[in-house]
Amino acid sequence: MTIYEASERYRIPIEILKEYESWGLCGEVKKVMGSWQYDERDLERLSMIMTLHDIGFTNQEVERYMRLLAEEGDTRKARMEMLNRKRGAALDEIHLRQKQLDRLDYLRYKIQNAEQER
Repeated sequence: MTIYEASERYRIPIEILKEYESWGLCGEVKKVMGSWQYDERDLERLSMIMTLHDIGFTNQEVERYMRLLAEEGDTRKARMEMLNRKRGAALDEIHLRQKQLDRLDYLRYKIQNAEQER
């Protein structure tokens, strides 16, 4: 499957596919007649990359995670630490947004209460 076929079929932006290729992590990708050919293992890796992007990883974090995943040996602890940091940041963001919603609801309550007193 070519880069364009993979992009269209799996809805992966060409930029991400080219970035993936530039990392040199696509060991199974073969270059045939001037274009990359992706196999199932590459598509699994690309699915992981898309998941990492979707959960808020930066390009540098995605590359680091994927390099850890490709390394020989046990990298589960390092990958888990990366995921835990991202999870903690997401929870912090959720808590901040909840406080904002609470304040917003309080202001709405004050306005609604003031209208009822008229």
